[in-house]
Amino acid sequence: MTPLHVRGRPGDVAPYVLLPGDPGRAQWIAEHFLENPKPYTTYRSLLGFTGTYKGLPVSVQTTGMGCPSTAIVVEELAQLGAKVLVRVGTCGVFSETLKAPELVVAQASIPLDGTTRQYLGGKPYAPVPDYAVLEQLVGAARRLAYPHHVGIIVTEDAFYSPLEHHGQAMAPFGALAAEMESSALFLIAKMRGMKAGAVLAVVNKVGDAQFVAPELIQEGVNRMTRVALEAFVQMENQGG
Repeated sequence: MTPLHVRGRPGDVAPYVLLPGDPGRAQWIAEHFLENPKPYTTYRSLLGFTGTYKGLPVSVQTTGMGCPSTAIVVEELAQLGAKVLVRVGTCGVFSETLKAPELVVAQASIPLDGTTRQYLGGKPYAPVPDYAVLEQLVGAARRLAYPHHVGIIVTEDAFYSPLEHHGQAMAPFGALAAEMESSALFLIAKMRGMKAGAVLAVVNKVGDAQFVAPELIQEGVNRMTRVALEAFVQMENQGG
């Protein structure tokens, strides 16, 4: 049965899937990193492509912005047979010591979103990536010599919240950055028997009026994508 939103069929989606939020970024990744990429869904601009990277079948699937959309996509990817999911997205950081085009590899997410709260009925929970995925992402960033930081992130819902950057209140407790999707990804992957992780490109300091220069963002996107793909290859070589 075809899922309601990610309108692929069994066999369309590879076991390894990159998850950018932006459909334009999904298309760019497919065209610049994958061999023979073919689209399997365009519905609601949740663009999805499957190709190969160094001979390994890989899909790139748009999640859209925020946990509600991400949760739908992750649930439906589980229906389509995905096994390993890595979010490749952007983040705002809480400290001047982290700068674009550096990367943040998520060790855990503080869930300040409503989606995980609804899934859990308000129960406490610590959304974390799969350890094997985390290990491979960090290893790939090291091998590629890309400056990166490994630590806790915050997942929020309201980009323009009138509250004064409440995610930043977690910085004294070790939070490095804020974004909008990873907590739902980590939770649902655990629930559905998939492995998940997240590598993020720094694009601004939380509270800044604008993002960094486009060329820095693009370099961060290039680096995080390469890290995720190399992690996939290493995982496959080691038996998944």
